[in-house]
Amino acid sequence: MLKKFERYPLTFGPTPIEKLDRLSEHLGGKVEIYAKREDCNSGLAFGGNKLRKLEYIVPDAIALGADTLVTVGGVQSNHTRMVAAVAAKIGMKCLLVQESWVPHDDIVYDRVGNILLSRIMGAEVRLVDESFDIGIRRSWEKALYEVKAAGGRPYPIPAGASVHPNGGLGYVGFAEEVRAQEKQLGFAFDHIVVCTVTGSTHAGMLVGFAKDGRQRKVIGIDASATPAKTKAQVLGIARHTAMLVELATELLEDDVVLLEDYAHPRYGIPSEQTKEAIRLCARLEGMITDPVYEGKSMQGMIDLVQKGFFPDGSKVLYAHLGGAPAINGYAYAFRDG
Repeated sequence: MLKKFERYPLTFGPTPIEKLDRLSEHLGGKVEIYAKREDCNSGLAFGGNKLRKLEYIVPDAIALGADTLVTVGGVQSNHTRMVAAVAAKIGMKCLLVQESWVPHDDIVYDRVGNILLSRIMGAEVRLVDESFDIGIRRSWEKALYEVKAAGGRPYPIPAGASVHPNGGLGYVGFAEEVRAQEKQLGFAFDHIVVCTVTGSTHAGMLVGFAKDGRQRKVIGIDASATPAKTKAQVLGIARHTAMLVELATELLEDDVVLLEDYAHPRYGIPSEQTKEAIRLCARLEGMITDPVYEGKSMQGMIDLVQKGFFPDGSKVLYAHLGGAPAINGYAYAFRDG
């Protein structure tokens, strides 16, 4: 599906699929849980899902002669960390607009984790007091203008790389990769669980799995706490991406499965249930999830298994999208483990 698109390799190759035996057993043993470890996909600054997207965006930046990658996210954004890493790797400058999307008062929040790594990699970091929204940000547009006005050649990458024209392609590739691994495993996954915020990871998966009619088997766990806007954005990105890859299937609103029960109390703030899911996964499997994204999708998957959402005997693939460095910004919440 992606052969006609130029790709700049930033990842190691196919990410491993790991069976989570102890977690599966703890949850009753009726559902087999596997994790696809996107958190282990690269040697660039701890990796993560954004790199799959950026592999199909970087060629355009290079072709246009850009010298500065400009993007936006929250203070503990995984995406901005990855853009900083990619800029360092390809020899470009990087300007990161880091908005105060999360009302979090941990004293070290803006000095550790993702933002610390971005600073170490040489990115210019601008802290901006603006609240969370998945749409186009005025602070980001201002930064692009200022780079250009100073004689630079900025390349715009929106939040999460999501509404970039090529933002959905990487996770079409994810679906193709899973299909190849399923042949090796000798079975197909019944459901794929993914965290959803800005939408292009979910959207790309939806398009990729629509090739074999499994688009509604992609279960999005909302972590945005703005689910109506998020669902609309997933559908829009999916339809655009489907057009790019010439998907024969028409994508419908009902193809976007987005569960809204786990984003509480708001974006970037973990509930007690999210923190318990993080602890459970870590103590049973040694697998670290974060309070913003993967902790919430882990909470959602655990709850769905316990409620019987997945039929007995189901094989469920949890997409671990990375993001563990963000947990450093929540040190007080986990001060006792």
